[in-house]
Parts: sequence; C-alpha cells; structure tokens
Amino acid sequence: MIIRLLLAVAIAAPCVGCASVTRGTTENISISSTPAGATAEIAGLDIPTSCVTPCVVQAKRNADITVTVNKEGYEPQIIPLTKEIPGTGAAGFAGNVLLGGLVGMGVDAATGAALDHKPNPVIVTLQPVAPQARRPRPPRRVPPPQS
Repeated sequence: MIIRLLLAVAIAAPCVGCASVTRGTTENISISSTPAGATAEIAGLDIPTSCVTPCVVQAKRNADITVTVNKEGYEPQIIPLTKEIPGTGAAGFAGNVLLGGLVGMGVDAATGAALDHKPNPVIVTLQPVAPQARRPRPPRRVPPPQS
C-alpha cells in the first residue's frame, strides 16, 4: 500500500507546478458583436466552428485562431488572435523549476498551457456596408421623326 502511494506521488510530483495542471490546456473565448446576432466563424480549432454572437467557444491554448464575424448588411471583420503568456501562465510555468523540472516544462510547451489568447473577449463593432452609388441612367434615345 505504501509503495503504491509513493509511486503515485513520484508520478504526480513532476506536474504539481505545471501550468497544464493549474490552468488546463484549453480556455473559453468569448465573442460578442454590435449589433448582436452576427455569425462568428472560428478557424484554427480541431473542428471548424461557428456560433451566433454573443457566444463562447472552447479552444486549445496552443491553437492559432482567427475569428471572422459576418452579418448581412455589414462589413465582415477578421480578428486574428495572438498568444501571450500572462502572469498566471508564467507562474505555472515557473513552478516547473521548483517541482516539475524538464518534464513539466516540456508538457507546458507542448500543450501551450502557459498561453492565453488575446483579445479575449473578442468584441467587434460591425460597420454598415456603404450603399452603392446609383449610376445615372443613360438618356433615352428618341427615334428621329420620320418624314
């Protein structure tokens, strides 16, 4: 019994400080638009996903994500998300120095657990499509009078 407990502790100890353990390998990304009710297409997820704003999608922290927001009568907006290491991610990653060692650092690097997507939330203000200028009609041709 004691050997099993020691083995479990030995296996779990390298990841106690890991960001992958403390923060997880996924995050929720909130998307909203003005006006609401736009379609948000999210590229970069395992499965192509779309939702109607306001909405929330779950993404892997290491995913390269682009959000395209469309609504009829408005110009589409394309928002590429960047990945940054926030203070909490840095703390989890730094925990590897004390407890997780190289294994924990490798896990965090592979999963992107120390990363957050920015901007999050994604907030978009859609611009109305400019009305097309009406082209003047060509003058009507009047047939010449017949004599």
